[in-house]
Amino acid sequence: MTKNVLILGATGRFGRNAAEAFRVAGWSVRSFDRQTQDLRQQADGVDVIVNAWNPPYPDWARLVPRLHGEVIAVAADTGATVIIPGNVYVFGAQMPGPWSGATPHMAQNPLGRIRIEMEEAYRKSSVRTIILRAGDFIDTTASGNWFDMILTKGLARGELVYPGRPDVSHAWAYLPDLARAAVALAEQRGSLPRFCDVPYTGYTLTGSELAQALSRVTGDTVRLKQMRWWPLWLARPFWRMAPFLLEMRYLWNLPNSLDGTFFDQLVAGFEPTEPDVALRHAIPDPTARPSVLAQA
Repeated sequence: MTKNVLILGATGRFGRNAAEAFRVAGWSVRSFDRQTQDLRQQADGVDVIVNAWNPPYPDWARLVPRLHGEVIAVAADTGATVIIPGNVYVFGAQMPGPWSGATPHMAQNPLGRIRIEMEEAYRKSSVRTIILRAGDFIDTTASGNWFDMILTKGLARGELVYPGRPDVSHAWAYLPDLARAAVALAEQRGSLPRFCDVPYTGYTLTGSELAQALSRVTGDTVRLKQMRWWPLWLARPFWRMAPFLLEMRYLWNLPNSLDGTFFDQLVAGFEPTEPDVALRHAIPDPTARPSVLAQA
């Protein structure tokens, strides 16, 4: 079995980590520049396409169907397997976890519906597809996600700025682990169902548990401080992202977790990084505790 992979969105959060994980695993890795390259030509001869394209929320309705439609057409033509980093938006505000591949997709909000329709396009196609579904990302560098942009921005002051109820569970995925999981699934793609929905458990932590873990990592007490949402309400007329962040606020107050039973069956012996180790890598210097710079 050849090992050629094309990474779409290779400079983004998941794409960057996926490119590194595939290289470490001995794959030949290609990236794609939408400004200068032709997707069909760049996909010629690849076995797997990792579709990590993720436009900003305000552009989802316009770009998600078109971009994924292009990938479906190219994958159908070349026979490549497509791996997509899935999220939990499809389940909706009335469907608490744990979520599995059998959990109904009941989201009614716009962003959730866009994701449902995108996944359905792959399900209805002839393309071999793997949805690797995970919670919010924990990265090894500031990359504009909730963890570095909001939660840990006050870590230098000993604060975890938390957007929801501190006693409600929340699903997290450490990106190097999630990327390794993608490689493991890619390497057994021929034996998987044509459309394969694979939830990845990652870490399930309440806000209070996350603050305790960061206290262990930094060696000082990290206090949980509630994030104020009212500035987003005021910013709605002026900031395109604000309405969409408010739309997804429910995920911080809805208990959510992912049932990784299917993943564990497929990838026996997978060893995730210990949460404290992942958190240590996710903040620049746990001893000095500098502020994390938000990179949009």
